Amino acid sequence: QVQLVESGGGLVQAGGSLRLSCAASGILGINAMGWHRQAPGKQRELVAVITSGGRTNYAESVKGRFIISRDNDKNTVYLQMNSLKPEDTAVYYCRVDTGTWGPAYWGQGTQVTVSS
Repeated sequence: QVQLVESGGGLVQAGGSLRLSCAASGILGINAMGWHRQAPGKQRELVAVITSGGRTNYAESVKGRFIISRDNDKNTVYLQMNSLKPEDTAVYYCRVDTGTWGPAYWGQGTQVTVSS
């Protein structure tokens, strides 16, 4: 049974930090793992992604503030979010890819709210 369990969202003041976690189970051949977010009235967008080899890519809006990492032994991906801004407010979803031709899986989403 495939499960993606997210945790770590919440309410924080601008300038604060949060750490999101997403633990995957029941998925074979995990490749890239990443985080996307969707703010009210906006399309879902990529925040950060990390390959199985550790290469990372970030949205321009979060570069220098967010850090993505993963623990391959635990099939878990993390997102350390620092210097949070009100515009970072969104539901954050983790995504797990299983290669070019394999399925992708999404977490249930965790709310991050940054107050000004």
